[in-house]
Amino acid sequence: MRIVGDTKIFGVIGYPITHSLSPAMHNAAFNHMNIDAAYVAIEVKPGGLKEAIEAVRGLGISGINVTIPHKENVRRHLSSVDREAKLIGAVNTIVNKNGSLHGYNTDCYGFIRSLKEDLKLNPKGKNVFIIGAGGAAKAVAYSLALNKAGRITLTDEIDDKAAELACDIELKTGCECFALQMGSIAAWDIILNSDLLINASPCGMRDKDPVVVNPALLHKGLRVFDLVYNRDTKLLKACRRKGINSTGGLNMLLYQGARAFELWTGKRPPVGVMKKALGKLK
Repeated sequence: MRIVGDTKIFGVIGYPITHSLSPAMHNAAFNHMNIDAAYVAIEVKPGGLKEAIEAVRGLGISGINVTIPHKENVRRHLSSVDREAKLIGAVNTIVNKNGSLHGYNTDCYGFIRSLKEDLKLNPKGKNVFIIGAGGAAKAVAYSLALNKAGRITLTDEIDDKAAELACDIELKTGCECFALQMGSIAAWDIILNSDLLINASPCGMRDKDPVVVNPALLHKGLRVFDLVYNRDTKLLKACRRKGINSTGGLNMLLYQGARAFELWTGKRPPVGVMKKALGKLK
């Protein structure tokens, strides 16, 4: 990789961030397209977000991705936020235009494309159960609502967070959406009558994490999407044992990254090259 004084710098901020596969994916794309740019992972603890965004402006960093736990809080530090990101309330991609920082959400695009390609599922009219109510869950839930899902049920460790998100989605999109207490009997019943189960929580990112849902609830009519992309989670392993159609978050990462690449460069992303780079890291 050639790095000189005018090399454009891109990156991803989050905490933790050492597990990120995005640098390999984007650097492969830049090299393939002969773009003089480099992409790095930058650890930013929750208390350092404001200073990090000021550094993006001050250092002339061309663009960044934003991941856990900053997707929601970063909005207040930006010059503008596009319609979709504003609706969702979360930003995962920032474009720096001469010091003016513009926020987007490419998770929606990445999720829906992966859902249709990897699980062969059109969300229209489908009943969906989502575990988690953070930034990633917001993108997933809103994208499902905008694609005419039949019913969305949310659960989170923080009950109020799930309830607030469910209320916002129903109010803004008209999609039937409600929240249930995590681990409740009512939640179990809903899962047993759902078409799609999504893990949009961080559970599963570490080896010591438990299975995010009781495997007994995984039924033959269910499809499962685990947004965790850095490992083969216990949830995915349980699905395979039961013959349930499931996928991890790697292709969602790929497609949201491809859309971010397009926003940053104005060029058509080399999706095949990016996918090959991710495949080498699996």
